[in-house]
Amino acid sequence: MTTRYKMTMAYDGHLFHGFQLQPDQRTIQGTIEDALKKMTKGQRVIVQGSGRTDAGVHAVGQVIHFDYPGKTIPANRMILAMNSMMPTDIIFDDCQIVDENFHARYSIKGKWYRYRVSLDHFVNPFKRFYTGHFPYPLDIEKMQVAAQDLLGKHDFTSFAASGGQIEDKVRTIYYVNIAKDEKENEVIFDFIGSGFLYNMVRIMVAALLEIGNDRRPIHDLQRVIAAKDRQEVRQTAHASGLYLYHVFYDEIPQKYRLDQHL
Repeated sequence: MTTRYKMTMAYDGHLFHGFQLQPDQRTIQGTIEDALKKMTKGQRVIVQGSGRTDAGVHAVGQVIHFDYPGKTIPANRMILAMNSMMPTDIIFDDCQIVDENFHARYSIKGKWYRYRVSLDHFVNPFKRFYTGHFPYPLDIEKMQVAAQDLLGKHDFTSFAASGGQIEDKVRTIYYVNIAKDEKENEVIFDFIGSGFLYNMVRIMVAALLEIGNDRRPIHDLQRVIAAKDRQEVRQTAHASGLYLYHVFYDEIPQKYRLDQHL
């Protein structure tokens, strides 16, 4: 007998080699599975994540599930037990007992990624692992206009890194927002979509920054999408600025469905 747990977590990805289990590397999945193995006295419990964040990428709202063998532990006790065994760069902030039909990856309705870019002239030593860096002039309004061209259902081949294994490159972008955080001197990019290809968010950010810096025409993303060619955007924003912000398991709220107003 097993009990399925759904847990929401945050982590600082700087010292991890990504989410996915890798031999002889420190990973999110490996760290959680090691803790569960101790709790089960040596029995391996496989952890499924909503997505595999890369090395250096952070999460505010990553979701996992696992089937815990033996006696059911109440959700509030499970979160206490797990947090007591985690390193200081991982924390669980929610735990629910769910039925066996729930799957952290396959039950998803959408994902929200956030990307932070520091505009400081020099790299801030306290931000270097938590933001991208772009010390050049930027027209935020121009980027906001350009970002509307990403909304809707498209083949995003031009925004997929070559390392991806997925053949179908069609995704729907529901929401894009770009805003200046004056206090931090940062630009915040938010993307909500049905799903994202390998490095897709980081490539979209790189292209939008080029538009904001007048290196591309304002509506160049229309041409890039139509080209279905990765060579059209050669830059990829640094992993350090990317955060898996939220995972949707219910329908996307209407306030985030900007694609419906096209």
